[in-house]
Amino acid sequence: MKAIEINAKTDNSGRLRIDVPLKKINKSVRLIILFSEEESFEDEKTWMYANANNPSFDFLKEPEEDIYSLKNGEPLNNEK
Repeated sequence: MKAIEINAKTDNSGRLRIDVPLKKINKSVRLIILFSEEESFEDEKTWMYANANNPSFDFLKEPEEDIYSLKNGEPLNNEK
């Protein structure tokens, strides 16, 4: 597997801008974005979307991973 690291910036609307030609025309590419540990996701919806659509977690969709039901556990009561 080959890896390419490209430094990029986001524009004023939050879109990723890459100004490096990849010599890939009409090809699918996979982009991996890493944030430094000091940074955090400001928007919880962005974090949830990123995790829900991450193929690393596809194994959780397999039937043998579905081991819990609504009958398991106890209701969470935050009132004190």
